[in-house]
Amino acid sequence: MTKRGNREGSIYQRADGRWVAQISLPGDSRLKRRRKTIYGRTRDEVRRRKLDAEKLVKDGGRIAPERLTVTSFFKSWLENRRHELRWQTWRRYEQLFRSHVEPELGSIRLSKLRLDHLRDLYSLKLDEGLSSTTVRHMHAVIRGALNQAEREDLIVRNVSRQVNPPRKRQYEINPLSPSDARKFRRRATGHPDEALYVLALTTGMRQAELLGLRWRDVDLGNGFVSVNRSLVFEGNDWSLEEPKTASSRRRIHLGTDAHTALREHQRKQLEQRMKLGPVWDDNDLVFPSEIGTPRRGANVVYRSFRPLLESVGLPRIRFHDLRHTAATLLLGEGIHPKVVSEMLGHASVQLTLDTYSHVTPTMQQEAAKTMDSIFVG
Repeated sequence: MTKRGNREGSIYQRADGRWVAQISLPGDSRLKRRRKTIYGRTRDEVRRRKLDAEKLVKDGGRIAPERLTVTSFFKSWLENRRHELRWQTWRRYEQLFRSHVEPELGSIRLSKLRLDHLRDLYSLKLDEGLSSTTVRHMHAVIRGALNQAEREDLIVRNVSRQVNPPRKRQYEINPLSPSDARKFRRRATGHPDEALYVLALTTGMRQAELLGLRWRDVDLGNGFVSVNRSLVFEGNDWSLEEPKTASSRRRIHLGTDAHTALREHQRKQLEQRMKLGPVWDDNDLVFPSEIGTPRRGANVVYRSFRPLLESVGLPRIRFHDLRHTAATLLLGEGIHPKVVSEMLGHASVQLTLDTYSHVTPTMQQEAAKTMDSIFVG
């Protein structure tokens, strides 16, 4: 065996080529002291890990159970965060881990998670077609969990801090053109969801905000709606949750088309309530089901929105693209980005400008024409 270096203690190489070291772990008495075995591919690697572990123990930390896997820890971490996060956020964290992280890294021992594990995971997911945004969200979940593991002294260091997530690519949006938007609006006339689509197109409200809109938040007399809640489903249970940010809580003034459509929708809903009597489940929702219960966003898309698009030969866009359509149309007509940002409930004007940068060239051209009209005449 090669001579031991300074402070290396008992480090030796096994017959299978791996290097091994052991350290003593504290206990209640000398009889209860335990030992932890540390493995590595080289002497230097084992020596470094041994010194890190000894320093951790000296500073009062604890060494993670040798067989604690990424899956075991992450599931425990997710369960502990269930009541700290909004349901939709927690569900997204759980889905990212279950679908993408666990199949690739779940069986790895937490203490042996390395930088290259994360780099390989991110490269694999990008190759599989996941967007850079999704991979960045995955990285944020991993980083948050490992931060907790580090605080609990289950790992020596959070390796995710040394990994750069993929650069965020420009978010792809698919707004309807002005002519297609008018075509969609005409086709929606007389449709049971006419008012829903008119509000989506003219106010830019999110789908969950529209489906969570209550009549108490609608002031037809003064012509505005107040966005205070979003509809959220947790399994078969539902709730109306407050917005994540203060900017999402907002008042939106209604145009003539939206005002007229809402008033007609209210009249028809009152007729339906009288017809059904006690069968009607009154939740004060503006856009409920035929019996007054909340509607799932997916049902709206598959049973109403997509058939409507197909009936006029329009491309299959997301419901959320109606929000993008509203913003694009307003910016294209020269409405100030600050006004559009407040209408959409964005946290900043910069977010609005970054999201709808495809409209900026047109806005600049109009600005140049305006300057010409001032100085050239």
